[in-house]
Amino acid sequence: MASQAFADGHALSGDLVIFSDMSNPAPRAVMEGMVERFGEMHPDLNIELTIIDREAYKTQIRNFLTADAPDVANWYAANRMRPYVEAGLFADISDLWAEPEFESLASTRGAMTIDGAQYGVPYTYYQWGVYYREDIYNELGLSEPTNWEEELSNCQAIIDSGRACYTIGTKFLWTAGGWFDYLNMRTNGYDFHASLLAGNESWQSDEVRATFENWRTLIDMGAFIDNHQSYSWQEALPFMVEGEAAAYLMGNFAVQPLRDAGLTDDQLGFYQFPTITEGVALAEDAPTDTFHIPSGAKNVAAAEEFLRFVVSAENQTIINAGDALGQLPINANSSVDDDKFLNEGFAMLSSNSPGGVAQFFDRDAPAEMAAIAMEGLQEFMVFPDNLDDILARLEDARGSVY
Repeated sequence: MASQAFADGHALSGDLVIFSDMSNPAPRAVMEGMVERFGEMHPDLNIELTIIDREAYKTQIRNFLTADAPDVANWYAANRMRPYVEAGLFADISDLWAEPEFESLASTRGAMTIDGAQYGVPYTYYQWGVYYREDIYNELGLSEPTNWEEELSNCQAIIDSGRACYTIGTKFLWTAGGWFDYLNMRTNGYDFHASLLAGNESWQSDEVRATFENWRTLIDMGAFIDNHQSYSWQEALPFMVEGEAAAYLMGNFAVQPLRDAGLTDDQLGFYQFPTITEGVALAEDAPTDTFHIPSGAKNVAAAEEFLRFVVSAENQTIINAGDALGQLPINANSSVDDDKFLNEGFAMLSSNSPGGVAQFFDRDAPAEMAAIAMEGLQEFMVFPDNLDDILARLEDARGSVY
């Protein structure tokens, strides 16, 4: 009844205080546009929007949630929200997620859930996957792989042609985290992966070793470019542009630089990372940005209505358009710009990621653990014989960090 009362567009009043970290020009315009449209729907509501520099926001959030909380605040999903949930600073909004309209956000429900309850809503994400030189695949008579055997077979054919299978730059470590995410989720499934990064599984377990065995298969084949530890992710792009490597496991933000470097959409393709262990549901990395209601919110009714507005199909279509965030809406009833890769990513995340949506290694693990672990992942890619020592260090870190 309360929900219906506030849905008529004129029942909200008082102040709605929103803190946001959308400080870069395009996201700032998106945030201001949302507030303007919501304000037009609720003319008796006074909306106070404060936009804080993104890096400063990260250091200030705990203080303002504790001292004088706004009614709505930006943040991130999964493990990044866990400290504030466990500290009692984000409100449980499971009642909103029980509403029928929220069924269209199913792909990120797991990422918004801690101990069976939901603590925020998503407004944008972007896909990860394998971007590849479709013209090289055609030259070699290869098709997009759907399982590990096909992936390895394709890779061998690419190597035999004098190319590397994958470009990668691990200078700043996180790209190695992306490879671990996918190999582990495909080998052991999302639940094990999430449990490992939450500190509940041993890095020396048989499951983790199986993941590294699959990774080692690629390393021993010579699948990756040489000296990748010397390159940033951007510096690794020319290997794909020049045809020295055939593919890149990366987020969708790599597409525009590849286009800018001269590759056409006829030369570029995209496929979902293939199945490794039969029966393990496909899960994806899709870093998700979120809104939350702090526990100290003063105008909860208005905050809840704003969250309903944020996740609506129409709003998510607007804010994720190419001239706005240029990313993907979570709402499965939204539409995306007519872009080859956005359309493929939206279809994949909306209808073919039954295993769940992970947030990426350094978002799903605590910062201290992520730093230590990603050093180990890069070391493994360069010195795979060091695996036992690496896993022992990571297990020791697990004992202290968590």
